[in-house]
Amino acid sequence: MAAHVTRLLKRRDLTDDTAAFVLARPEGFAWRAGQSINLTLVEPAETDAKGATRTFSLVSAPGEANLEIATRLRTSAFKRVLASLVPGAPLQMRGPGGKFTLPEGDRPIVMAAGGIGITPFVSILRDLAARGEARAITLLYSTRRAQDAPYLEELTALQRRVPGVRLVHTATSQEHGSRAANGGHGPIDAAMIAQHVAELQAPAWMLAGPPGFVSGLRRTLTDAGVEAGAILLDEFYGY
Repeated sequence: MAAHVTRLLKRRDLTDDTAAFVLARPEGFAWRAGQSINLTLVEPAETDAKGATRTFSLVSAPGEANLEIATRLRTSAFKRVLASLVPGAPLQMRGPGGKFTLPEGDRPIVMAAGGIGITPFVSILRDLAARGEARAITLLYSTRRAQDAPYLEELTALQRRVPGVRLVHTATSQEHGSRAANGGHGPIDAAMIAQHVAELQAPAWMLAGPPGFVSGLRRTLTDAGVEAGAILLDEFYGY
């Protein structure tokens, strides 16, 4: 992956504990929707055993003027420093990386996102909308509470802009008021998948989220007869 220098342009809070960071796009930097970058803090005030670099999927579509990432603001040294940066702060990055991109052709797609794993799917859907393309996509999106769902409002709008896209959001918390307006309550499990996907072997599957979410869902699919080659994975560590 090529090395680049960028700077923070602005921060935007998405939920109580999740924020988006907009970065200057280095000259000549190009990527495919769904790919990621490695972001490195410059002379951070503190660090930890994991160092000053983390991997982030790009939320922005390739046609956008700037780069956007999003993350949950945990208590790690990296997250504390990132959250404290002011506009203009320099950052180093390498990229693009990864092969978690929309499969070519007209095969239907089922995307399944857990929490902040939604970010590469936002990029892909933004890109389809910008290029005026249609694609048969079912997006299953799981968060703990309805109010914990980054980009949900935008995804609802993208569902209307991209023909063939269907969004199903579900909340897993038992707390009062956490039920999702679209999709209801509970995890993305075999029962929920059967409710929204008629033929499991027909689509290509794209799974993104915490490792436990991704590995559990992959096992559910393979147990149901989905071929391993039809499943793309993007695991988000440390979120």
